Amino acid sequence: MTIPTSQYSATPLWLDCDPGHDDAFAILIAAHHPGLNLLGISTIHGNASLEKTTANAGSILTAIGKPDIPVYPGSQRPFCRPALHSPDIHGESGLDGTDLLPKAAKPPITDKNTILTMRDALLAQPKGSPWVVATGTLTNVALLFATFPEVVEHIAGLSLMGGAIGEGFTDAPMSRIPGEHTRIGNVTPWAEFNLYCDPESSESIFSNPALAAKTTIIALDLTHQVLASQAVQTRILHGSIHSNEEPTILRQILHALLTFFAATYEKAFGLNTGPPLHDPLAVAVILSTLNPAFSTKHPNQALKFDDKDGERFALGIVTDGKHGEDVSVTGQMGRSIATPVEGPGVAIPRGVDLEAFWNMILQCVQLADDCNAANKA
Repeated sequence: MTIPTSQYSATPLWLDCDPGHDDAFAILIAAHHPGLNLLGISTIHGNASLEKTTANAGSILTAIGKPDIPVYPGSQRPFCRPALHSPDIHGESGLDGTDLLPKAAKPPITDKNTILTMRDALLAQPKGSPWVVATGTLTNVALLFATFPEVVEHIAGLSLMGGAIGEGFTDAPMSRIPGEHTRIGNVTPWAEFNLYCDPESSESIFSNPALAAKTTIIALDLTHQVLASQAVQTRILHGSIHSNEEPTILRQILHALLTFFAATYEKAFGLNTGPPLHDPLAVAVILSTLNPAFSTKHPNQALKFDDKDGERFALGIVTDGKHGEDVSVTGQMGRSIATPVEGPGVAIPRGVDLEAFWNMILQCVQLADDCNAANKA
């Protein structure tokens, strides 16, 4: 699948994220795919502190040649729990693994209310056109829809990276460490990190029927099929597995991030094929068969996701328990429990066209390289 750069009317989106190695690739697609118009980025506590995720977002935008996209710091913590971070996976900075990342060319915008800015940016777009994409903890997004319920009716869709269904939902392994073959989550045996960090915010989103009907969940059951293998890593570094050209600084950065991410995932979960690239899938949904507005206009360009002919779910989040190291304290807190429903509900795709997805990533890397070259000319 080749991205034609002139045929699209770009779909507006707002990206809420906590960069994060895989968030870097979500930002890459959101900022460079010609079918998308990235209105702005809000940052959230999660993979690292809000201060660090905000700095990381600005660094990534600068590295990919899009420093003018505004970044707004959001919530530092859940509204009723302490913040939780993930240094064992993403390092202390949230984006460890390379010293080539530039500092943000422009500072984050701190003199405006971030939730109000999100609302205004979305409502300024034609009704039924904008998307909200969240690839981190859901505090900001929950506040957006709770404070401004009119946004629910206005948006085309909400795409979230989060949750884990387990119990045979797909055959993707969560962990290959002996004794963990029944594991469902990545932060506890039951829960995925983003929903676990702020389960109350997560539950508030999925308990809203109007919002749930517009929501697609990219769960671990899907993302653990999308592993950045050595071949993928080489293509990101060189553009081709056969190229001998000196890689650009951007390609070196992205390759180093994947190398670090691969090492932490292998240590934590025994996945030695490559790290799962969770977050860019949540952006790619806008450009897929799960978005009728896009797939109807561009049937040959729409990325194919498998949702088993439109199956939909009611999704409940376990909120009982406390953050901690011991499952006797955490229990199943943050677990996402999916119940099939007839009619409107949350979409939870079970598969994706892997070759087309990786081609999308690689083509957006090339577009970013071209952008950086043009900016220097």
